[in-house]
Amino acid sequence: MITPVKRAELRKIAQKLEPVMQVGKEGLSINVVNTADQALYARELIKVTVLESCESSTREVANELSKRCGADVVQVIGRKIVLYKENLDKKNRHKK
Repeated sequence: MITPVKRAELRKIAQKLEPVMQVGKEGLSINVVNTADQALYARELIKVTVLESCESSTREVANELSKRCGADVVQVIGRKIVLYKENLDKKNRHKK
């Protein structure tokens, strides 16, 4: 769970991000979840676009994707989702 202050900071950073992936009519397939998980590992903060052809609502996709990836939903605006997952490996590497 992220604090409101951290959430505000992440929202500010996310404004400049381009979406790294799209969720389409297939919904949350295993490939989509794996791609999101890899992107979160590499970047920690990602933006995802939910296409109109997706049968689920953007909020449903955000909640399910965050649950499957172990990430936090930073925000959902329109058809855009911002997810955050802290990468402990990166944090520990910098301490050495």
